This record gives sequence, structure tokens and C-alpha cells, in this order.
Amino acid sequence: MTSSKAFNLGIGLYLAGVFFFAANDALGKWLIADYGVGQLMLLRSVGAVPILLLVAGLTRTKLTLKGQWGLHVFRILCQAGDSFCFYYSTRSMPLADVMTYYMAAPLIITALSPFLLGEKVRLFRWTAVIVGFIGVVIALQPTGEAFSPVAFIALAGAAMFGLAVVVTKQLSDVHWLPLVSWQFIGAGLIGAATVPFAWVAPSLLDLGLMFLVGIVAAMCFVLITKALALAPASLLAPFQYSAIFWAALMGWLVWGDKMTPPVLIGNIIIIASGLVIFYRERRLQVAVTDAVEPIP
Repeated sequence: MTSSKAFNLGIGLYLAGVFFFAANDALGKWLIADYGVGQLMLLRSVGAVPILLLVAGLTRTKLTLKGQWGLHVFRILCQAGDSFCFYYSTRSMPLADVMTYYMAAPLIITALSPFLLGEKVRLFRWTAVIVGFIGVVIALQPTGEAFSPVAFIALAGAAMFGLAVVVTKQLSDVHWLPLVSWQFIGAGLIGAATVPFAWVAPSLLDLGLMFLVGIVAAMCFVLITKALALAPASLLAPFQYSAIFWAALMGWLVWGDKMTPPVLIGNIIIIASGLVIFYRERRLQVAVTDAVEPIP
């Protein structure tokens, strides 16, 4: 396969992965209206882990984690916190609004890199980060929930997501499959700890949908991993912003949510800032991680 064909296929697989993640998030928002966040995290993991175990068996990949246990535990806690904040905030906020805050994650990663990874961030990138956060502030005025605790929970989730990506960079020598598998196992165990306090007996249909959330999420990781094997991460990363379109469309179709002018303007600023960072790094041939860390 020629490089151009491989890159095009990689872009297609990545876009498909982002779409299914957006659909997965919409399904989670639908379920979280009637069930606890911890319960969804538990049953989502029950659906995802068998798929990941199957992939591990087919690829003969060991799921053991070795060394740097502090980083592994911290990453799992960040991922679980990210999932909790995401699902909790979608309970009372439009999906597109929550996704807007999560689009700030690449900016958070850039801001954290010099302190946690020792990477040098020049004035140009700091300017892009500051402009991006201005976009977040503008987007914080989208609905009646503006500047509410729930909005800041969504931002806290985005920060934990960014931290998880930074930690994953430090664990770049570890295969993605055990990282993702333990991410789901950890979130499931944390969710299980909350179940005695907030369990709602699901219908058979809803139980199947909760399992489906995990199955689809696990398959999305496979799609994105395959995409990264075909095309550079620096080429694929900007296509993550297509999640905003799908979130807005699904929010409108299912819940009648409309993207207000502040969210639209904030999105434009955030996406423009993120793209400037991505393409600036690519032009300067700065290494971009191939870590598999899609949106929640």
C-alpha cells in the first residue's frame, strides 16, 4: 500500500473511531439520566474487558503492567476521574457543551508538558494556549448552567484527561493494550465501589445498552490504534475535532439541544488554537506522541 493510500485509510479509520466515540458518549448521556455514574462505569467495563481480552488473545499480548506503579495508578485514577466527570456533567449539560470543554485538553497537555515532561514550550505555543483558553471562557456562557459547578466539573474532567495523556507519554514504552485494559478495569472497580450506595436495577434493554457502551468504546480504541499504525499522529490528531460536530448533531437530534453563539465562537477559537499547535509542531518536526488517548 502506498503512503498516500495508507494515510487516507488511517484518516478514515480515525474519523470512524471518533464518530463511534461520540455515539458512545451520546448513549452514555442517555443512560445516565436514569442510572448512577458509578453503575455505568462498572457495566461499561464489563462490556469492554471481554473485547480487550479477545484482542489480547488474538495478538498474544500480555496485559501485565511492569514498573512505574505510581504512574500506572495515577493514570488509572485520572482516567476514572475523567470518565466520572464526563458522564456526570452530561446529566445536566448539552453534550456539545461538555465536548467543548474537553476540546481544551490538547491545550492543557501543551501547558503541562514543560512542568511534567520537561518539554520546551516556546512563546508561540504559549500564545496559542492562552488564546485557546479564551475560547473556553467564551464557551462557558452557553446555557443556563454557565459557570455552574457542573460546568467546572466538565473542565476538571478535561484537565484529568490531559493529565492522563501526559502520563501516557511517560509510559510510551508500554503497549497500548494493557494500558487501555487496566484503564477499563480500574474504572470498573471504582464504579463497583459506588454501587452499594446508588444501584438502580436496569431493564434488560438498558443492561444490554450499558454493555454496548463498553463494547463500542473498546472497538473504538482498536480503530484508532489501527489508524495510528497507518498514519502519523500529527496528521490524525486534528481530526479529533470532528467530535464536536457529531456531539452537536446527536444533541440536536436526540435532545433538541442547539449550539448557541458563545459555544460556536468558543469552539472556533479552541479548534483554531489546537490546529495551530499541531501544524506548528509538524512544521518544526517536533515529535507528537502516538499514545492512544481518544476523547472519553
